[in-house]
Amino acid sequence: MRYLNLTLGACLLLFVYACRLSSQDVPERLRTGYAPLDDRLSRMVTADSLSLSPAEVAGLDDPLLLDAREPEEYNVSHLPGARNIGYDDANYGMLEGVQKDRPVVVYCTIGYRSERMAEELRSRGFERVYNLYGSIYAWSLAGKPLVDRNGPTDRIHTYNRSWGSYYPDGRAEKVH
Repeated sequence: MRYLNLTLGACLLLFVYACRLSSQDVPERLRTGYAPLDDRLSRMVTADSLSLSPAEVAGLDDPLLLDAREPEEYNVSHLPGARNIGYDDANYGMLEGVQKDRPVVVYCTIGYRSERMAEELRSRGFERVYNLYGSIYAWSLAGKPLVDRNGPTDRIHTYNRSWGSYYPDGRAEKVH
């Protein structure tokens, strides 16, 4: 009986999660122009007023850019000036002294982890926290620069081979 209750509970959670992830209307300002990525994002990442496009991020006054990927992903490439807060073992200590009203933009590979990290930062009192919709993929597709510790790079970490299919071939060297 316990197994049946656990199974039914798991099925209910999956159903609720699947309903949440049904395709949403994504504003034009957030679309990347790459159909496979836009379709996946519409079912996975919230497109709302707390989501910003690469152009909107570039227009912010002195944002704190936080990379919510693991260090090995960050080391391949990241947004210029971004700090690596991580995800699995996030380094919240790096935020000591950051003004709670400073704009904070969080990103990852496509926006799933960064959306959750942004929620956590809001719960910690940060007032202006945004998710870069489409994250590093959208940034790169918008023609914005990526860097590594040596300067500009044309490499992008795709998380794994499967997630690499949501980034077009030939735009950057895919690393996973």
